[in-house]
Amino acid sequence: MGGHKNSGFYVLGHLGAYLKKSRKLRVTAKSYLKDSFFIVLGIFSAAFGLESFLLPNSFIDGGATGISLLITTISPLPLYTLIILINLPFLILGYKVIGKQFTIKAALAILGLALVLGLVHFPEITQDKLLVAVFGGFFLGAGIGLSIRGGGVLDGTEVLAIYLSRKLGATIGDVIILINMLIFLTAAYLLSIETALYSMLTYLAASKTLDFVVEGIEEYTGVTIISKASDEIRLMIINELGRGVTIYDAKGGFGENGIHNQYDVLFTVITRLEIRKLNIEITKIDPKAFVVMSKINDTRGGMIKKRVL
Repeated sequence: MGGHKNSGFYVLGHLGAYLKKSRKLRVTAKSYLKDSFFIVLGIFSAAFGLESFLLPNSFIDGGATGISLLITTISPLPLYTLIILINLPFLILGYKVIGKQFTIKAALAILGLALVLGLVHFPEITQDKLLVAVFGGFFLGAGIGLSIRGGGVLDGTEVLAIYLSRKLGATIGDVIILINMLIFLTAAYLLSIETALYSMLTYLAASKTLDFVVEGIEEYTGVTIISKASDEIRLMIINELGRGVTIYDAKGGFGENGIHNQYDVLFTVITRLEIRKLNIEITKIDPKAFVVMSKINDTRGGMIKKRVL
């Protein structure tokens, strides 16, 4: 009897390991397909923005793409060649700073963009400078954002920004702004001040679209609540908003004598459309509640996607 029992556990153990391995393979395959879809869509969106808007009108953008556009405007070198050459140093740097997997995806995305630019022809849509700046930036920003969603990049400047921020102690945003200022100043000198100004508008449109694509339609807000009526507020968040709540045991440290009160700290994540309702409901329960809100770019799992019917 013991031998049969042991063999049964052995079979169940192997079956469990097989199912776990199979699940991992399915998740990996689904992830690769999703990443590939985003990167391919991003390539075609960026190529459309470049060929149909920016390139025919000698407009540029920021980053490595902007450098490529600037050089192709003043030289006979084609854009698809420059896209590869300009991004190559950033890819090498990315391998050292970020890792192998990121570099492979980024290299495939940049090579894909170069191939589409070289082989696929997109017609010029308009010569109106304002429309060119706005919509050229929109499609280019959407393309870069989609490629980032897929785990790659179409513009290697951010890799340089990450590297320099670590070396100089500045923020990544500050480094990107500095790089783009140099690009636009060069454009003003080599092309014209008007072109540089329109190109700055292109960059703004691209960066805003990129943020929108990467961060999603909804902006999430993390809310930390400290209140004597924490249990009542917890039930309100669950029942009225349909959100999950995390409870932390905390101890206060305030007052001249260092008063240490024990209390519960509530943490939840809501969308920006629910902020007003949450504030109203908290005020009804405890007007003196201490509430801290912070922006969250994205969330995964939990109850954030659920809605109260």
